[in-house]
Amino acid sequence: MNRGRLGNSIRELRAGKNNMTQAELGALVGVTRQTIIAIEQGKYSPSLESAFRIAHALNLPITEVFRYEFETTVGEGD
Repeated sequence: MNRGRLGNSIRELRAGKNNMTQAELGALVGVTRQTIIAIEQGKYSPSLESAFRIAHALNLPITEVFRYEFETTVGEGD
């Protein structure tokens, strides 16, 4: 079975935007600083709308901010 998780580059991209803080990004997106922290750490997957808002706030396509990272388990489905 293939499993995965939503990865992102938000932390690095914020640094490239004049060191935008998590609070600043959260204010632009309409979420709390704690939500941005959880998304950056992979502990929370944003809604599709929030993901697009984050990408828009960073002035980037969503595919440059988020990626789906597949984890293939060995032995299943063989």
